Amino acid sequence: MTPQELKNSILQLAIQGKLVEQRPEEGTAEELFLRIQEEKQRLIAEKKIKKEKPLPEITEDEKPFDIPESWKWVRFGTVISLVSGTDFKPEEYNDQGRGTVYITGASNLSENGVIISRWTETPRNFAYRGDILLVCKGSGYGKTVFCDVDEVHIARQIMAIKQMNSLNMSFTRYFLQANLIYLKAKGQGVIPGIDRASVLNVPFPLPPLVEQKRIVAKIEELLPYIDRYEQAWSKLEKFNSRFPEDMKRSLLQYAIQGKLVEQRSEEGTAEELFEQIQKEKHRLIKEKKIKKEKPLPEITDDEKPFDIPESWKWVRIQDISWFIDAGKSPKCNKQPVCDKEWGVITTTAIQKGFFDEKQNKVLPQDFVINPLMQVHIGDILITRAGPTNRTGVACLVKKIKHNLILSDKTLRINMTNDFVYKNYIVMAINSPPIRSLIIDLMSGMDKQQVNISQNKYKTLLIPLPPLAEQRRIVEKLELLLPLCERLK
Repeated sequence: MTPQELKNSILQLAIQGKLVEQRPEEGTAEELFLRIQEEKQRLIAEKKIKKEKPLPEITEDEKPFDIPESWKWVRFGTVISLVSGTDFKPEEYNDQGRGTVYITGASNLSENGVIISRWTETPRNFAYRGDILLVCKGSGYGKTVFCDVDEVHIARQIMAIKQMNSLNMSFTRYFLQANLIYLKAKGQGVIPGIDRASVLNVPFPLPPLVEQKRIVAKIEELLPYIDRYEQAWSKLEKFNSRFPEDMKRSLLQYAIQGKLVEQRSEEGTAEELFEQIQKEKHRLIKEKKIKKEKPLPEITDDEKPFDIPESWKWVRIQDISWFIDAGKSPKCNKQPVCDKEWGVITTTAIQKGFFDEKQNKVLPQDFVINPLMQVHIGDILITRAGPTNRTGVACLVKKIKHNLILSDKTLRINMTNDFVYKNYIVMAINSPPIRSLIIDLMSGMDKQQVNISQNKYKTLLIPLPPLAEQRRIVEKLELLLPLCERLK
């Protein structure tokens, strides 16, 4: 049950006579009703309220629930006086403090009273201190608040329920809150709202006056508990909304720390795997299939962000890749003409772990394609520029419908599954701890637009497990991460 549902339940019990006991010595609502009519006639005679048209008797079918014998079903309009508002033209009000306070709608009402921002020197429709202000039109319609200003002029979006000595106004306000859904359903018009006739005709369960006061006291005794319940509820809702993403982050963190699956001695070590990668790179360099790169400095203990299993090894991304290259912006001297066969990779196409080919741009027809810039299935693509949360993000190209080339805002990592499992590398790059390392490598003026150079990205640290363990980690994540998504 939500806090609002709990409050609604308490208000429903209150207006049904189930929140406090009935006491014979407090009289009956029939007697109170007669006193209210006498008070209304006196106020009409004194010209403090206007005389209303008689309202029809309530039929049995209109009574929504049973009430105690000492209570009485009446039309709301028979026990209250309702004042409707009138709008003013801009020249009829001011913000200089001249005249009577002028309130126009929900924006002028806080939980505690009136927010004053306008005045008028020609007031006509008044509400006074102690009256209930009801927003009946526009944004926030249905909102109620006690008038805490001596005198105000109300606009068309507000109605005022005049204070009566024979009616407890707090009980009256709680009744309106309990019947808000009913009143809104009765409202008509293009602009959402509550019409005057609906307010006047709504069935009102009238208790004896002393019982009204006891009901209000009980509600106000319970409200602090509802507030505490709401605070606990909000914390729980916030926790529940964050839980799937927090769990996903935790799983990724456990994965790259070697805590998601067990280590198996028969799978060898990352040190052995690293040596195999270096031998293969030297062979490819010798055969001039890849270029020799400048050696990077050894990894120091201070650089390592967390501990990993003994069978793992901290490596730089360059050390386990055949090459890392960047694209170039396509240029064309003529007016671009679309060619569906070629397109340029955009940063929006590179999502965390997912390649969205539909986001890519079509190249001009006369653009000369550089084969070295062409993207292939199995490439790992990286965003090189953009907002902080998008820069350095990795995905694996698993399928391509059209020919694509790199842009100047993208990087490509080339490696082979014979030594590293690309799905593991992409997962590691996108994991929260490695994302923190990537952010440290970024440069730029602010978080809205940063970049990461090709040379800096080459120095990025990756925790490398044995190849078989890399595959087992990804398999475990592919089993668990969908469960996190279902929790959303």
